Amino acid sequence: MGRKSLYLLLVVVLVAYYIHKTIPDNFEEPWRLMWHNTRVNVFVHLGTFLEFLGLYNFLDLLAVTTALNEVPPTSDENVTVTETKFDNTPVRVYVPKRKAEALRRAVFFIHGGGFCSGSAALRNYDLLSRWTAERLDAVVVSSNYRLTPKYHFPTQFEDIYNALRWFLSKNILESYGINPERVCVSGDSAGGNLAAAVTQQQLHDPDVKIKLKIQALIYPALQAFDLDSPSYREYSHMPTLSKSLLVRLMSEYITTDRSLEKAMLSNQHVPEESSHLFKFVNWSALLPERFRKGHVYNNPTYGSSELFQKYPAFLDIRAAPLLADDSKLRGLPLTYVLTCQCDVLRDDGLMYVTRLQNAGVQVTHNHVEDGFHGAFALLEFKIGYRLIDQYINWLKENL
Repeated sequence: MGRKSLYLLLVVVLVAYYIHKTIPDNFEEPWRLMWHNTRVNVFVHLGTFLEFLGLYNFLDLLAVTTALNEVPPTSDENVTVTETKFDNTPVRVYVPKRKAEALRRAVFFIHGGGFCSGSAALRNYDLLSRWTAERLDAVVVSSNYRLTPKYHFPTQFEDIYNALRWFLSKNILESYGINPERVCVSGDSAGGNLAAAVTQQQLHDPDVKIKLKIQALIYPALQAFDLDSPSYREYSHMPTLSKSLLVRLMSEYITTDRSLEKAMLSNQHVPEESSHLFKFVNWSALLPERFRKGHVYNNPTYGSSELFQKYPAFLDIRAAPLLADDSKLRGLPLTYVLTCQCDVLRDDGLMYVTRLQNAGVQVTHNHVEDGFHGAFALLEFKIGYRLIDQYINWLKENL
């Protein structure tokens, strides 16, 4: 075989390796998703290689690359866009230009990005906030927060909670012409984690007099306690969010010590003294039967107490809202949960729906059979517009 033929064969093999992924038959745009997955795969492998060489931290590279899609705070004919700070946390505020006939609704939105990337300035989040403000005639606050690997939990939680608490003060709501009885908190992925966590926290905070009316959680990451549920098994290699990438992101939320990541990958990071918490994430009891079908629940293999003593934060309900006991869930506001079938985080959302309902919380669950992680924020796909329409229509009816 000649050298050119060998090179051609190598290229074909590499292309086949990156493109060939099992795409479910019901996906609306399979070839577009294949191309997206290929780009994600190439980026992850290249970033991992650069990190291995000591040239660049993978999470920093992800943040810098993501920031290339940021847009300035530009007002248009329908919405005034400004940037300010709520209790030292940078936020972007969207206010409809039409004359208000009454006090407006408000949505406090928290972006995703694995706690390490993303911002309110990303083009797709900027568009989402504009559309939400215009279609609901609502004030939208899109909040930033400090990111890993420079900052770890509880910094991100505290940034969001302090900004939300500041926003919910009577004088601030009055200054924006907001009805204090019609405020929502919302977030996607890591932002869904933060949205769920701050909603639990504010409910039991005596200093917060104005409570949220609703919360909306878009494929939220709600725990890193048990990483062996059916969705982790079935979609562990889904390029939009693989299990290995999710574990890296969740472990880095707590610490840069890679020993936690290693233990989490083998699902041997929970010490025996915390075994009582497994009932809150026991998917064999909490998932609907069709999602359990064909899977056998494995009893936990316990990990090092020493690791837990060094990094107890991964069991903190502010980092893992699904671990909250029922007393923390009772009284939570009307909740919208969006889950996607092809998503390692699917079961987090499904279990939270069950636990909220068991605690007497009213829940609207939108499960998307042809959905995948990130679809809500990927506007190059038709499904992104469909999911946003469903989300905004639900807000219009319930906020």
